Amino acid sequence: MTRHDQQGNNGNSGKNGSGTGGRPVRREPTDRQVANGRTVNERTASGPTPGRPATPGPTTTPEPPERKESAGHQRGRTPLSAPWVRTRLRTARGAALALALLVAFTAALAAGLPLAVDGLRDEGLRHSVADASPARAAIRFSAPQPHPNLSMAQREKALRGAALRKGYADVVDALRAPLAADDAHSSYGVRTAEPPETLEDWLPEPRGLRPRFSLTAQQGLDAHAEVREGRLPRAGGAVTAESPAVEAVVSRETARRLKIKTGAVLRMPGVVRDPVAVRITGIVDPKDPDGPYWATQPLLRTPALVRVPSTVPDPPVYWLGALLLHPDAAPVLLGAEGSPERYWNLAPDATGLAGGELDRAQAALASTVNGTALLDARRAIDVNTVADTELDEVLTEYGKLRDGVLPLVAVAAFGTGTVALVVLLMAGGLAAGRRRAELTVLRARGASLRGLGGRLLAETAVVAVPAGALGLALALLALPGGRWPLAVLAAAAVTLVACLALPVRALAAHRAVRIGADREDLTTTRPSRRRTVAELTLLVLAVGAVVVLRQRGSGGGGLVALAPALIGVIAALVLVRLYPLPLRLLAGPTRRLRGLMGHLALARTARGPASAVLPLLALLTALTTAAFGGSVLTGITETRDRAALPTPGAPPRKPAG
Repeated sequence: MTRHDQQGNNGNSGKNGSGTGGRPVRREPTDRQVANGRTVNERTASGPTPGRPATPGPTTTPEPPERKESAGHQRGRTPLSAPWVRTRLRTARGAALALALLVAFTAALAAGLPLAVDGLRDEGLRHSVADASPARAAIRFSAPQPHPNLSMAQREKALRGAALRKGYADVVDALRAPLAADDAHSSYGVRTAEPPETLEDWLPEPRGLRPRFSLTAQQGLDAHAEVREGRLPRAGGAVTAESPAVEAVVSRETARRLKIKTGAVLRMPGVVRDPVAVRITGIVDPKDPDGPYWATQPLLRTPALVRVPSTVPDPPVYWLGALLLHPDAAPVLLGAEGSPERYWNLAPDATGLAGGELDRAQAALASTVNGTALLDARRAIDVNTVADTELDEVLTEYGKLRDGVLPLVAVAAFGTGTVALVVLLMAGGLAAGRRRAELTVLRARGASLRGLGGRLLAETAVVAVPAGALGLALALLALPGGRWPLAVLAAAAVTLVACLALPVRALAAHRAVRIGADREDLTTTRPSRRRTVAELTLLVLAVGAVVVLRQRGSGGGGLVALAPALIGVIAALVLVRLYPLPLRLLAGPTRRLRGLMGHLALARTARGPASAVLPLLALLTALTTAAFGGSVLTGITETRDRAALPTPGAPPRKPAG
């Protein structure tokens, strides 16, 4: 029984109930009595406690049954309490919405970074392959003429269209992923490996040497050439090695330089037979002169002056051109000089390449040129099949370019990530500071650190997790493809930081139970030794990063990538450490002034806690990262200009100033 109840009972008994009309006063049990499960009257009715003398309790009148039932029902009813999270969301809708927008935006940026890097990396590799000349990018397979031990019919069959198409399918199947062939721009056919010298003497003969022509029967001529004069060649029945004449066309450039007209006949020497007469039926123009069909073998569209191998200072030259035969006229090359060979020029499909699969592409290319893929092609076509390409050089050049760009991307990623981390921590710190009084009261009323942290984590997670998922979804929709697991990890990291920022900051500030809130305009303690050691460690790391950057450049590793962020952190910490000193020096002279506003403002600012370190840190980190990126871009531009000036054809420039 409380002291108040005892005084009330004594007073009523002394006055004999005069204050209530002579009736005994009934008092409801207190909260503590209800919590203990028994009232004073119940303890009295149950008898004295063993070991204690019985204490007479106050005299009360028995209650009516209806009132006893009602009181018992009230005592047994569980008190209702509003859920914590729902109450917080209803009372702080603006703060919850702001946190959701911040987390969604940051998660979208974090998830979009690896997706954007992957997209740019893929685009860079595809652009490198597509921008390379077709002669460099093509994967060239070639096989000599069929073995002489075979019958002539078998040899002729091996040079016809059906056998060549089967060989094309075999070499395409021999490619290893991620390499693939572009069927629309690939070509195959039969040509003379050693172009023979024509027997005509009316053609241009520089230095007295007759022109040489490569007899080429390439598939798809009608789809890639436009007739300017005459018509396309025809096979005229089944062409064999003994056919006396065939038809051909030449490109406009070949006809112009070698003085060839429609209807002209060029005799080519034969092998143990009469010369083969090649009748020119037309002049054509390539539909896409720079496309793989024509540019893989530039001789098909443009003749060239070839120097004779010699040790004299001015060796003689001769014209080398191409005569384009009908694809079904390829067997005639067996009877002409020049050692016919079969070839398949595969244009790579750049759309299927990914920047992250550069190592796989290089390994597949090595297998194609001299590995298991080449063995598969030899088993399917001919044991003497060979492969050649310059695509490996293109991939190597791209790899060097990628390795040079990745450190710069890492610098931007670390700088942006540091700014995002600081902003999230700043949001959690501001929320904890705004609710400082509330959390102090909760701790004073008995809230445990675990319970308080769990409630804060729950109310933050309810907002941050859906917002992080929304940001991830927006990033995946805006940047399809790429390594989505990295995007998920980045968005999850942002969401986790946003969820833990408020609980961790609040628990760190309210570890000890306080009866009242401290003043917010004072620093309660000096910086601890741990903080000093941490700041000195960051300073040493920043100095080391700058030294490595100066000595090794951008290829110094992850420490160099952190250099701008570390410099920004150190600058913010130094500024926070030093800015109270000039303010305190200025506060002294302001004492002599009449007004108190200036002196109080300077004194409060100088004595105040370093609460502005996070915004300052975010600002300085963003500025240092942007300055570093700007200096890199300026250096790249100047280097490119200096490299372009000595190049022939570059316009002259007058130095500034």
